[in-house]
Amino acid sequence: MKNLISSLFPILALVLFISCGNADDDVNFDINQRELGQGENPDACLGFDENELLLSIQNQTTSLPGKVSILFKVSETNGNPISGLTADQFTIYEQGRNDDCFNTISASESLARISPNSQVFNNSTLLVLDLSNSVLQGSLDELKTAASSFVENVIPTPETESFQMAIYWFDGEDELHLLNPLTTSAEELTTSINEITEDISNDPSTDLYGAVIKSTDIAEDLVETNGTNSIVRAASVVLFTDGTDQASRFTEQAALRAVNDANPNISFFTIGLGAEIDVDVLSDIGKTASVFAGNKEELEATFNQISQRVSEQANSFYLFEYCTPKRDGSGENNLVIQLTDGGLQGAVQTKFRADGFTGGCE
Repeated sequence: MKNLISSLFPILALVLFISCGNADDDVNFDINQRELGQGENPDACLGFDENELLLSIQNQTTSLPGKVSILFKVSETNGNPISGLTADQFTIYEQGRNDDCFNTISASESLARISPNSQVFNNSTLLVLDLSNSVLQGSLDELKTAASSFVENVIPTPETESFQMAIYWFDGEDELHLLNPLTTSAEELTTSINEITEDISNDPSTDLYGAVIKSTDIAEDLVETNGTNSIVRAASVVLFTDGTDQASRFTEQAALRAVNDANPNISFFTIGLGAEIDVDVLSDIGKTASVFAGNKEELEATFNQISQRVSEQANSFYLFEYCTPKRDGSGENNLVIQLTDGGLQGAVQTKFRADGFTGGCE
């Protein structure tokens, strides 16, 4: 996790966009992994302390008769995702054109809720397994058990279309082999894992850097399809290996460049096994989190550690919805959402229009 920690301090980079006299102060929160979202710091009139939690707005919409919907990601200032939040931890503040500062909106009267985000959010996990000769001959059974446990932990129950996983594998060939395409079915994935045999590979070498580059390209394609609709997409690449790159088709620099230049909504995790891995390289590739097993008996525990981090990352996206009392369609209203989690707090400010809003709300 050293890269996760290395950029603790430059937490918020505020970029002010002003065009044609429009006071549209959208700001990019530049979290440590470049996870961009829209929003700005709350108005000083609210007197909030400095953010200890970061709310990064990914998407927002309004719908009649008066609903405001905001999809955002929550993390600590060091980038660690925050999952498991409930609606009662959020406070809503609104400011109309006649308000000097913000008014608190009753969470109960506004029917504030955390809604299933399947309509506006999609998360894909790519599990990438090293099936070179050393794994197939030395730790295949343990890997199959660990990978199956990972699938069971990451795929939610009940299954939902917004959470999918695919499994790929690599050896020494210049190819990232597909074991199982994207699916919401944990049973389908575990069946594919259990069908791996020792003769699946004909190349005893290890094209580690090629696997990193190719899996990043696949994740990029999954995330970039966001441009075709209003769904926000995130992806996680989880790569397992028990060694170093031996094929020498691609350089370490090329692999790290692919990771570091990847879409901000792609997370990278690595799992290393044994004494022949390069911990520094795997830590750099797994810039979100990396874990290492000293022997094959520890493999399932390390996979479970990463499965928890992958789940937390995916579940740190929240669709917060409430019914606003605003009815004025002649201009924009300011909105602040404040979160408290234990002794920590964070808040983000944005704007919305209430065009055509009436009483009642779904």
